[in-house]
Amino acid sequence: MSYLKNLPEAENKRILIVGGGFAGLRVARKLKGTGYQILMIDKNNYHQFQPLFYQVAASGLEPSAISFPLRRIFKGVPNMLFRMVELEKVEYENNRVLTNKGYIDYDYLVLATGADTNYFGMENIKKYGTPMKSVSEALYIRNRLIANFEEAYTCDSQEKRRQLLNVVVVGGGPTGTELAGAIAEMKRYSLPKDYPTMDFSDMRVILVEMGGRLLNGMSDVAGEKSLKFLESLGVEVMLNAAVKDYDGENVKLEDQEIPSNILLWAAGVAPNPVPGLPEEKFFRGRLKVNEFLEVEGMKNIFALGDLAYFEEEKFPKGHPQVAQVAIQMGDRLAKNFKLIDKKKEPKGFSYTDLGSMATIGRKLAVVDLPFIKFQGFIAWLTWLFVHLMAIVGVKNRLFIFMNWAWSYLNFDASLRLLIRPRKVQHEEEELMIDDSK
Repeated sequence: MSYLKNLPEAENKRILIVGGGFAGLRVARKLKGTGYQILMIDKNNYHQFQPLFYQVAASGLEPSAISFPLRRIFKGVPNMLFRMVELEKVEYENNRVLTNKGYIDYDYLVLATGADTNYFGMENIKKYGTPMKSVSEALYIRNRLIANFEEAYTCDSQEKRRQLLNVVVVGGGPTGTELAGAIAEMKRYSLPKDYPTMDFSDMRVILVEMGGRLLNGMSDVAGEKSLKFLESLGVEVMLNAAVKDYDGENVKLEDQEIPSNILLWAAGVAPNPVPGLPEEKFFRGRLKVNEFLEVEGMKNIFALGDLAYFEEEKFPKGHPQVAQVAIQMGDRLAKNFKLIDKKKEPKGFSYTDLGSMATIGRKLAVVDLPFIKFQGFIAWLTWLFVHLMAIVGVKNRLFIFMNWAWSYLNFDASLRLLIRPRKVQHEEEELMIDDSK
């Protein structure tokens, strides 16, 4: 394999960052203007704001509003480079990574590859279910939903119409609850305007959760309130229920079958694999790191975010796989690189839990902060502010704020466009090109 083309030699030490998510991007931005050469690689040329994927899926936001071009962040910064390539293997003995476009040598390697969908070994769910771990998958869900509504509007069979309208969401965490709530609001406010003669009493929005409560990582009161909020929106919440199988037409539970040709899988995550590293470096798919976020036994390889497994006294089973952990890890590692550059000792990482939140619908949210817990309208405003400020790019923030304001005033996002991309002329149209593989 040849050296990656058009890649300048590093005059100083090179930090190679694999992944442009919250953790990788945080490290890169914090090291602007330092003595290191910062090289980021990712299979996409944009950063994705994962907490708002569900709003793209529910026609609340356009994909461009929650995506930010990585090259724009790196533009005009002499020590920062970006290349859109895919990691194929880490040759740690040679301080080298192999990509689909050539190899890259590094002095320090930062692995921040994030996580993908966990199907828990259920092949039919993987084949027929619909995940939501990327912008393209969220857009695919939007298109699938709208295509179903359009077909149901002209469907002669009531049985088939119900199958097209029913939406089953699996997973009672923040993603599942937010997605179910957003689709229920579509049913209540938006869809009757688009399809005025269709009876939406045939449509069921069902949230299936294996455990006995929702939002398991949050407080009991947050779980109870989220259940009440969802039920007030008309969502059928099934607790202590597990999906056994799915054939693309019927969702099979232990004691019943639900007719639906779309199952939205939000039940778990699994770290993206890192080929080339020894198996003993992993624990349940995550790389074991020490307090300095170094992969155990590897002084110049680091792992962050969903990929990293590190036990603290407060987190004996490792940290939750959420954005705040990734951001704080990125901050700590960037500071440590600056200390290393000054020949000083790095400092250990310790996670500070700043709280959790989830929005269920319009004026309905739950917030758990270390010092207070609250729900309802104030929680919803808090959720809006926190997520708006976390978006990368002033233009994106303004665009999202305008969309949210318009939706709040008229109960209608007006983004329900069914766009079928085509590969080339005369080829069969596809509902959505899945570029997440």
